[in-house]
Amino acid sequence: MSDRDPLRQRLGAGLAALRIDLPDVVVARLLDYLALLHRWNATYNLSAVRDPVEMVTRHLLDSLAIMPYVRGATLADLGTGAGLPGIPLAIVAPERAVTLVDSNGKKTRFLRAAVRELRLANVSVAEARVEAVRGRFDCITARAFATLADMLAWGGHLLAPGGRWLALKGRHPQDEIDALPPGFTVEAVEPLVVPGLEAERHVVIISGSGADGPDPQERVARA
Repeated sequence: MSDRDPLRQRLGAGLAALRIDLPDVVVARLLDYLALLHRWNATYNLSAVRDPVEMVTRHLLDSLAIMPYVRGATLADLGTGAGLPGIPLAIVAPERAVTLVDSNGKKTRFLRAAVRELRLANVSVAEARVEAVRGRFDCITARAFATLADMLAWGGHLLAPGGRWLALKGRHPQDEIDALPPGFTVEAVEPLVVPGLEAERHVVIISGSGADGPDPQERVARA
């Protein structure tokens, strides 16, 4: 048995439970990413999860559970950290252009290494605060790095007209939904069942006419 067999088995069982069918070559690339993360984590402390088998559940499967809700040709993953969920989503959909956004230099060094070593031609890395990023994206993912109101205040300008924002949360965030800023609408709050993970998970799906306004830098320039 190779060192990867337990990881491959955990990942395969989880993908089956999620009803996601991936080619063997894609599964291998996901495990390549996990191996790279595990190696860098020893020095850079990118994740509190140390056990590679647990990483399969808490990082890969937790990221891929939102696959059914991802839409469009472009995606920005805000506050991506070690590339979650952005890198797993980019690996399974190489036709989608993915931008990983994080202001932490230590984390972006890892992200650039991952893009280079895994040959992720569809992935770019932006070392910047969310509010400083330019562009419009069909889909935006954010893994609980702030409240919904703060996420949208900082990054709402990045959502393309007709696009969708996928905010990954633990418990149903009704208090945050009640405080949603004007111009944005919660289309749905879907529970996520992550195989092997007992903790609550939800994805808040947001659309918004607020995305049609000028971005923060343009507002400053006009002031």
